Amino acid sequence: MTRVIHTGDTHLGYRQYHLPERREDFLDAFRQVAADAVADDVDAVVHAGDLFHDRRPGLSDLLGAQSVLERLDDAGIPFLAVVGNHETKRESQWLDLFEAMGLATRLGDEPVVVGDAAFYGLDFVPRSRRDDLDYEFAPHDADHAALVSHGLFEPLVPDYGNVEWDAAEVLTAATVDFDTMLLGDEHAPTRQAVDGKWVTYCGSTERASADERDERGYNIVDFDGVSDGEVHVARRGIETREFVFLELELAEGEGFDRVRGRLRERTVENAVVHVELSGDGEAVSAARVEEFADDEGALVARVTDRREVDEKADTDVVFADPDEAVRERVRELGLSEAARDLDETIRAGKVADANVADEVERRVGELLEEPAAFDAAAGPDPETVADRLDGGDGDDDPGGSTDTDIDTDDGVDADASTTDVDSNGRTTDGETGAERPTNDGTDASVDATADDGAAGDDQASM
Repeated sequence: MTRVIHTGDTHLGYRQYHLPERREDFLDAFRQVAADAVADDVDAVVHAGDLFHDRRPGLSDLLGAQSVLERLDDAGIPFLAVVGNHETKRESQWLDLFEAMGLATRLGDEPVVVGDAAFYGLDFVPRSRRDDLDYEFAPHDADHAALVSHGLFEPLVPDYGNVEWDAAEVLTAATVDFDTMLLGDEHAPTRQAVDGKWVTYCGSTERASADERDERGYNIVDFDGVSDGEVHVARRGIETREFVFLELELAEGEGFDRVRGRLRERTVENAVVHVELSGDGEAVSAARVEEFADDEGALVARVTDRREVDEKADTDVVFADPDEAVRERVRELGLSEAARDLDETIRAGKVADANVADEVERRVGELLEEPAAFDAAAGPDPETVADRLDGGDGDDDPGGSTDTDIDTDDGVDADASTTDVDSNGRTTDGETGAERPTNDGTDASVDATADDGAAGDDQASM
């Protein structure tokens, strides 16, 4: 029997909430995976992409990854991996560096045999280039074969409008009869039988967004040592920083005191605290709640108020909609579809403030796949709300240049807009791909504390 750890989406270097402590948390989670691998003497650690959060990791992130891989190497445990969308670079990949150092093996269309199983790799490939893939893989003599890949595959991932990569089609088209697909990119662990084969996401090792509430961990995959034997997939959790989620529906007359009282009932010291408010209660200052949580010892606190506060005017004066005026003015400027999309993302208020930077980065990654999105828009309408507000004297140069700098914590490299891939997805030029949208919303009146600890008995065989 061959046993491997299937992990991925470690996102080393992610300074979530702009905090160095969170950056260290992501490295600590990866260290735990390696420690478990050594303690259990597994045959290999298989990483399904996004080892790093950014294509430009800092030196400390590279050294941190090196130290973990050296621990595995010292124990004689091979590290097999593919390249994910977050870390994809132009030309050589960071994974190639670790391979040159003898600390990792980048999987591709040639088999890498470990015990009873042959492992193959398919790096992240943008949607626009997937039609060029032929899924040709070299033959093997092992009892089992596994395809390791990074991307959002149907039917496991809900249709976010950016999936379009079908696991069944890949299994059918592949020239190797794979027993399982070991996937990364979807941060929620899941598995499903597709054409009689286990297709599974290991999930992320740390919470990269507030909607990742389940326990973090990795998969343990066992391959029976006989041809046509079973493939067993089990789940093991790891300890991560506690996240405290408080969803509170405020009744009429309730406000900050109610929120403060509920927070006092929770253990928030050193935790990441997320408060979500709804109901008919009083307006609550997010800054005041965050300051209170900080006084209670929280690492960081974020507040999302889902309520729409009705402000009744005392007079019947009617004002033009300022948001519509701004939208019309933006249209006047002749900005590209990409620029308008990012403007809407930042201003619309549909994304929590704490998640705007990540959402902008995600959208830029998507837009880089569609060069036409950067074409200038058609000329403006002759009359707009902005024209009426300024007495009809519109901008004499509606196509004039407007520079907007969008600063994200882990910026997207504009030079990474072109990617060359071979027939099986090995990347030579980088492009950040689409991620799932962040959705922090859940039903009201629910308290949840992420309980990170011992592994459950979540197992499946096929």
